[in-house]
This record gives sequence, structure tokens and C-alpha cells, in this order.
Amino acid sequence: MPVQGPIARRSARAVLFDKNRHLVLIKRNNPGQPPYWTTPGGGIKDGDASAANALERELVEELGAVASVGGRGLLISSETEQGLSVQEIFVARLMSIDETARNGAEWTDSSRGGYEVVRVPIDQVYAIDLRPREVKEFVTRNALALLAEVLG
Repeated sequence: MPVQGPIARRSARAVLFDKNRHLVLIKRNNPGQPPYWTTPGGGIKDGDASAANALERELVEELGAVASVGGRGLLISSETEQGLSVQEIFVARLMSIDETARNGAEWTDSSRGGYEVVRVPIDQVYAIDLRPREVKEFVTRNALALLAEVLG
């Protein structure tokens, strides 16, 4: 079925690996709901030169991290009441992280729930509720290729 309406939201996210072959994720804790995990990243703003630049900005805001961003590995689109939501998922390698440098609304607005930076061994991704499900499927199906891509 064709999607109707304009793109209402564009975002860039990272399947981000550290040097120990672990995924760097955000564990979300919202009151009254079971926890779930998500990849770091967020909305692409008008001033961002590209989706990759938006991702680099979001990694600093959410994690206090610098990463080597590779190519886009996955594109996810879904319909919302406002229009089409498009997520560009990049593969990236963590170069440095300083959680004290986080400055996004995730850390300053407690009404948004809990955001915990966690590292998950790639062979344990199947056991967590990683969202969206397309990212979990992408990572579990392509684990060896992803590791080879970012860690050589």
C-alpha cells in the first residue's frame, strides 16, 4: 500500500559499536512500562548539513560521544498521524565517550523517563527488547558483517 502524506519526521540513529564488540545502546525506563533498548540518535534538524551530521550532533547530546560514522545500513519508514516518519540507521564505531558531557533534553527533562547508557554484547541482542524491531532483526542477521565493517 502506498504511503500518503509528507515526511513529518526524519531521524538518524546509530548501530554503535565499542572496541570490545559491544553495542552501545540506551535503556529506556518509563513509569508503568517494562524497559526497552534503543539505538542512540534523534531528529534531523533544518540546520543539519546531512543525516550523518545530525547523528554526530545527537551522539554528543545523548552520550557525550564521538564516533566514526560509516554508511547507512538501514532505512525504516512508518506512517504516523502526522505523516511519514523516516529513520536512517547508520553503522558507527565509538571513538570516545564522556557521559558527563551529555546535554540533550533526555538528561535535563525528568518527565521523559529514564535513559541509561548501556553496552550489550552483540551475541546478547536477541535477549533484549531492542526497538524498533527492524533494527534488532538487522543486527542479529548481520552481526558478523557489521563487526567486520566497523572494527575491521
